[in-house]
Amino acid sequence: MPEVGKVAVVTGAARGIGLATTQLFLEQGWRVAMVDRDEPELRTASSALEDVLALPFDVSIPRDVQTMVAETLGTFGQIDALVNNAGVADFGPIEETDFQRWKTVMETNLDGVFLTVQAATPALKKTKGAIVNIASISGLRASTLRVAYGTSKAAVIQLTQQQAVELGEYGIRANAVAPGPVRTKLAMAVHSQDIIDAYHDAVPLNRYGSEREIAEAIVFLASDRASYISGQCLAADGGFEATGIGLPALRN
Repeated sequence: MPEVGKVAVVTGAARGIGLATTQLFLEQGWRVAMVDRDEPELRTASSALEDVLALPFDVSIPRDVQTMVAETLGTFGQIDALVNNAGVADFGPIEETDFQRWKTVMETNLDGVFLTVQAATPALKKTKGAIVNIASISGLRASTLRVAYGTSKAAVIQLTQQQAVELGEYGIRANAVAPGPVRTKLAMAVHSQDIIDAYHDAVPLNRYGSEREIAEAIVFLASDRASYISGQCLAADGGFEATGIGLPALRN
């Protein structure tokens, strides 16, 4: 059933999974505070949508996060769901990942999740709302070139469990979604044909996921349909995590 009038805050909402999630929330009758530090892209994305509030803030800056929550409450009066989708994808060898690169990834991917949940908790207590943190399959299974990114996403999964345990007594649910390879514009721009072919072989469904498919998982966990689900990490990955127990060649 549509949950008309509810309010979601979606970070990293100007493109990709965040924008697809925003659009799905709107289809189901929610209002959405769209947060993104890329103000021009956010303005473009939000201009064609109704029942949205565009907030050009950076989730890694505590002052921005406090203002983000205050402006959402000032406009919509409540927060029923917080979707922490903003993230930095920085891949490179361990030896080439200097401390500044490490910190840049952690500031958005991990610190941002901590800061936004902390700031939104008083509002979520009033609505017995939901938190959905976007992790990654890279937080569940290690891979090359992901020392900072994969570690940050594994930490997000643990942080989600901490939030579920502590905030559950207030009726707040916290879950994570771990997307596998997704056919975003960015992924298609940087993935070589060899990488695309390798994912095709490694993912049991033999394809990339779509932004909409990840949004469906996010909006479900934010909704009342998931009212008894908390502290979980849902891998929306076409079965990719399960392939850790065998070789693709053995399935042929």
